[in-house]
Amino acid sequence: MGIEFRDVTKRYPDGTVAVDGLSLTIDDGTITVFVGPSGCGKTTSLRMINRMVEPTSGQVLLDGKDVRESDPPVLRRGIGYVIQNAGLFPHRTVLDNVATVPLLTGWGKRKARDRAAELLDTVGLPAELAKRYPAQLSGGQQQRVGVARALAGDSPVLLMDEPFSAVDPIVREGLQDELLRLQSRLGKTIVFVTHDIDEAVRLGDKVAVMRVGGKLAQYGTPADVLRHPVDDFVASFVGRDRGYRGLSFVDSAGVEVKDVATIEVGEPLPGPVEDWRLAVNAERRPRGWLAPGSTVDGKLAEPDLVAGGSLYQQGSPIRGALDAALSSPSGLGVVIDDEGRVAGVVTARQILDVLDDRE
Repeated sequence: MGIEFRDVTKRYPDGTVAVDGLSLTIDDGTITVFVGPSGCGKTTSLRMINRMVEPTSGQVLLDGKDVRESDPPVLRRGIGYVIQNAGLFPHRTVLDNVATVPLLTGWGKRKARDRAAELLDTVGLPAELAKRYPAQLSGGQQQRVGVARALAGDSPVLLMDEPFSAVDPIVREGLQDELLRLQSRLGKTIVFVTHDIDEAVRLGDKVAVMRVGGKLAQYGTPADVLRHPVDDFVASFVGRDRGYRGLSFVDSAGVEVKDVATIEVGEPLPGPVEDWRLAVNAERRPRGWLAPGSTVDGKLAEPDLVAGGSLYQQGSPIRGALDAALSSPSGLGVVIDDEGRVAGVVTARQILDVLDDRE
């Protein structure tokens, strides 16, 4: 279900213009991210889709129909909505939070709860959390419940207003991965608001960069926005390191994965190690690095190890390989296969040489 903004303006009674002449088309089944500084109108634009904010002029079309022709409560029940801090009902269990929309649309309680249980599994939450209350969950778990609740109405459109900004970076990355996984299965039309350009280019099929005053500065693919900013504002907003971010859209062909010496956690160490040694568990999943000169009394344990930096999954864009190499204490970026097992290592020099060869 596509969405179109036709010369949409939102002006408040005091004269403040939140959105100024916005025109763009959001394709069916894609993720479009509105990104920009505070006060640029990105949340206002999002809320005009479900009529939480009414435009002063112009039209917002949903599947070719002006949203003002729909009764607001009916319209909103047909659009998933996820906000920062999840916005869960504190006195309802997790299961009943997710079942809210199906119940409102006339489902029986048993059917609605069965659907809610399925969705909790879909967003990666264990069944035992269903009977808990929101305050008993972590921030990341609450956001997953919020996503599950938004999916419960099975709407083709999902609006997400800075849904992951209140959680720590590691949880945030996991939630982003989960959203991309879900989208690959469900193919929703998703409109996502963020102030974080990294989140925008990671998630978006298209990125709409907004400037203060509610004007659209640039609309295009993440690669276009990073490589060809239309003006100094966009160039400044996406950052001086946009060339590095642009590596997110460059494949890793030509990067040779090399063997690495490993040692298994729980095994005895015969003597001091001369070079960096990668520690793995019994499934050959990386656990950290043993630094040169390290000695261990008895068997190797995880407290003996140095944290290993990020991991690079084979076949993903080259930026991940460079990040793994630069963040590794050994200078060796750990490469893993689809099962999370060690496939080898790469160095930053290797990656830069591959990029030089492509020039």
